[in-house]
Amino acid sequence: MTDKRNFEIVYDAELPGTPERVWEAVTQDTPAWMFPTDQWPAVRTVEEYPAHLVSRMEGPDGWFNQLEHVLEPLDGGRARLHYVHSGIFADNWDEQYDGASKHTAFYLHTLGQYLKYFDGRPVVFTDVQAPAASQTPDGFDRLKTALGVTDAAAGSAVELELDGVATLSGEVDFSNGNFLGLRTADTLYRFFGRNAFGAPVGMTVHDFSGRGDSEATAKAWGGFLGKVYA
Repeated sequence: MTDKRNFEIVYDAELPGTPERVWEAVTQDTPAWMFPTDQWPAVRTVEEYPAHLVSRMEGPDGWFNQLEHVLEPLDGGRARLHYVHSGIFADNWDEQYDGASKHTAFYLHTLGQYLKYFDGRPVVFTDVQAPAASQTPDGFDRLKTALGVTDAAAGSAVELELDGVATLSGEVDFSNGNFLGLRTADTLYRFFGRNAFGAPVGMTVHDFSGRGDSEATAKAWGGFLGKVYA
């Protein structure tokens, strides 16, 4: 870091997919594990398929946001990923850096879940934001209590009866103080404790069932979150 505006987040991971499959996931399949990025005006400054990809966005006054992926093949159809996210935070540097670095670990974990369990399957993506009342210090804890997973660790089996949503039967695949991941036979549910970073709690649903309805999903989960933070 050259000054308080610049940042660099570095993350290394082993993923259950070949470099070719990881490349497709990070360039085309982002709704399956993160969020749609097809509207981003990014320029690929390096594109050496399937080993090295650098995508960069630039703006006024030297602002930029850059993602670098370096991929190496491993035995067993796996890949090693070296990931570097760099750029400039103009405001609230510490809070933004903390949030971005912690989101990185969760997103790349979710990438691994997608590649292992749902690789290549069509997805219906839904993003749902909780009310502003979720921004309190205990906001994410309130959601985990409502879900019934307060003490559930990664690897725990869950059977959740959620009023107005559905019965969710699956596994906790990620759990810490800021993020929660639930995986069922056909869906990845991601919960974000962004109250720790000055924003409302949020969630995404990645539905691989072939029956996904984003509008109905947003309505059901929006109603559930509204009750949690009423």
